[in-house]
Amino acid sequence: MNRPGQSLLSRLTFSRPDRPKSKQQQYRASTHTLLGLLAQLRSGHLVLTLPNKEIREFGNKSDQLHAEIQVLDWSVFKQVLSHGDIGFAESYIRGEWNTPDLKAVLELAIRNRTILEKAIYGSWLGSIAYRLRHWFRDNSKSGSRKNIHAHYDLGNAFYSLWLDPTMSYSSAWFSEGDKQSLMDAQRAKIKHILDSIHAKPGDRLLEIGCGWGGFMEEALRNGNQVTGLTLSAEQKSFADSRLQKVVTETGNAQQFEVRLQDYRDCTERFDGIASVEMFEAVGENHWDEYFQVVANRLKAGGRACIQTIVIAEDLFDRYRHSTDFIQQYVFPGGMLPSPSKFKAAAASAGLEVEAEFAFGSDYAKTLCLWRDSFNQKIEEIYRLGFDEAFIRLWNFYLMYCAAGFFEKNIDVVQYTLKHQDAIHSSDALCP
Repeated sequence: MNRPGQSLLSRLTFSRPDRPKSKQQQYRASTHTLLGLLAQLRSGHLVLTLPNKEIREFGNKSDQLHAEIQVLDWSVFKQVLSHGDIGFAESYIRGEWNTPDLKAVLELAIRNRTILEKAIYGSWLGSIAYRLRHWFRDNSKSGSRKNIHAHYDLGNAFYSLWLDPTMSYSSAWFSEGDKQSLMDAQRAKIKHILDSIHAKPGDRLLEIGCGWGGFMEEALRNGNQVTGLTLSAEQKSFADSRLQKVVTETGNAQQFEVRLQDYRDCTERFDGIASVEMFEAVGENHWDEYFQVVANRLKAGGRACIQTIVIAEDLFDRYRHSTDFIQQYVFPGGMLPSPSKFKAAAASAGLEVEAEFAFGSDYAKTLCLWRDSFNQKIEEIYRLGFDEAFIRLWNFYLMYCAAGFFEKNIDVVQYTLKHQDAIHSSDALCP
């Protein structure tokens, strides 16, 4: 009971608010949970330095895969548990953790995927905003233009700094092994596509997603007429210029045309079709539509070669119902097929796989070479107006992909397609 005359203020002094919690205290639960998951590592060895300089080691010291992480902010643990690989990437981009070897860290996470599932995929509540954002980035005609601009219109000056002289932004094929330069390996990849579609001098070819014109240049040199489709004004400008130089240099009278056009609006028919790592950007809702266009645009007896990244069959369902770092920050609206999903979607349009050529290890090498070239040009990239967060994002992106190929979560395949026999004979789908 209060004594007479006791003021309200004096009666409340006993319940003064606690001192603000330190960050370590604030994130104690999430730190404890994630460290508990790391304690179960079965493959690889991880040295983790906490923000208070305490060093923890996990996994098997004798394992050849060794990774190091220096956590600079306790909030990283909460970000990872809430948002999975997206939170892990975002905290790296913000500079809240560092490592001398990003690829090793990401490979270690992949090898221990089952143990670290909660950390890789995040909580349902924590990831719902990302899922909604991905869902609203559908690759309709207008959505495709917006999504392509988000990545490819960073500028020709940016990409030309670190891509090889062919300006190929897709996996090379090191047909001659390590002695081969990236440029020669890119040309080997393109030649393999031309061979796959049986491209003969004078044939009229279509490239869906022509990029900066690398395939189109080799097709012109092969004596083909070639039409390329892109949604990037930057790419069209670059490709037009390079291809005109090829015509002048070779005296090749064969025609070329680079169109700023959605693939769904193309109406002509072609002897052969190529599409190099464009399918990943189509989006699952439009896979059937994409293959119907390929079938309609391909003449009877013609071949189409689609080079695409595929995800392992056992990972597809989980991947399909979530969203990841690549979809959020690099290729909005994108979606990888599994091999069986790719073939089923092609079959729905009357196309069958005549041949397939997988070379995922070559993509891992390509990505590492890109990373090295990119980091050699950091000062020039800064001068283009990009900041430290952008540099970190691209390093994470390149090594995130490389780790996936090294660990065989993903692969890259050239699928050679033709009309199924019944359709081939009647040409029923070709208007």
